[in-house]
Amino acid sequence: MAACGGRSHIVGASDCDDAVVARQVAKALGASVTADGDSAWKIEARSLVKASGASGRLRVNVGESGTSLRFVLPLLPFFCSTAEVNGKGTLVGRPNHHLCAALRACGLQIRGDGAVESVPVHFAGGALPGGKISVDGSVSSQFISALMIAAPMSAADTRLMMSGGTLVSREYVVMTRQILERAGVRVTPKGSREFFIPGGQMYQGLKKFHVPSDWGLAAFFMVAAALVPGNVTLKGRFDDELIQSDGAIVPLLTKMGLRFFRTAQAIRIKGPCQLKGGVFSLKDCPDLVPIMAVAAMFAKGPTRLKDIGHARVKESDRISDLRQELLKVGADIQEKPDELLITPKAVYQSGAVLDPHHDHRLAMAFAVLGLKVGVTVKDMECTRKSYPAFVTALRSLYEGGHGGPPLHA
Repeated sequence: MAACGGRSHIVGASDCDDAVVARQVAKALGASVTADGDSAWKIEARSLVKASGASGRLRVNVGESGTSLRFVLPLLPFFCSTAEVNGKGTLVGRPNHHLCAALRACGLQIRGDGAVESVPVHFAGGALPGGKISVDGSVSSQFISALMIAAPMSAADTRLMMSGGTLVSREYVVMTRQILERAGVRVTPKGSREFFIPGGQMYQGLKKFHVPSDWGLAAFFMVAAALVPGNVTLKGRFDDELIQSDGAIVPLLTKMGLRFFRTAQAIRIKGPCQLKGGVFSLKDCPDLVPIMAVAAMFAKGPTRLKDIGHARVKESDRISDLRQELLKVGADIQEKPDELLITPKAVYQSGAVLDPHHDHRLAMAFAVLGLKVGVTVKDMECTRKSYPAFVTALRSLYEGGHGGPPLHA
């Protein structure tokens, strides 16, 4: 969004792989991106080239970032005449067909690789003129957010309609609208499946934008603190000014019986806590599936994680791949198309070698499991995608509050 217009000062930025990719994409779109200390960036967008005058071929590599991939596709006609957007690793094979189909219906010549239109995605021209745009919102909220970011720059007003079955990860769409508002861009809801976006808007920049702490990453340490003896303090920016889908971890763990003290700067947990099972919908927070499954293994009573079918098209199949690996420690876990059923056991097998399938969230969840069971997690390097310092942070928790063999990276 900072690359779309104005000046922005982003404070508290991550150094994870996905954040690095986002900065590279901003540069590819012509923005000036300069460091301001260890975790802050100043970004100045170039003057927007209107679609009618865009020129030049753009080559963008989004690494393994699905968010950067989806967000950049509708922006292409505003910044270039043709483009190739490439990626690697877990991004190869991830679906973009719903978004590409919506863009083709608007007049863009754009197509991805294969039936699901994965990377590379080729853009051969066309404009995003506004008008009615319909996109399937049952696979990924990123398709909706991507169109919200680009449509304000269209010449005419846009009616963004969401088709398909159950809309997933709704709060990510709310987050998108909140940050667009910070940049001076208006998006108005018209019912539960339509947004009105005035055309010809100019991005004003994000001014000084403080990145909040990531609830999806805090979730791993909250569960870890609940499972092992100790007093754990998580320090960060935990205000509720910006909504996060993964903020659902707070009511989810509260329902499981976790008690903690929270301020805007810290969360304090005294473990171990006796968790309890139950039925939990993760429709709007699929990234929490792996760590919720681990928590469920040590709860009292069975747990059903439902409405999670869209978790199959993340960096891994977060239903089948997760179950396959947890079976190695003797977990009682059953898989259905849209849910996982977990029945806790008194004893699990130690010493298993778990493969996260190059999925950072599986790797982090397995590491938390290891605090209780003792496992080897392959490819911990994949946590660089979202949290390069994860192992260091986990070691500080482990060595501070849990006896046993040392934790090795």
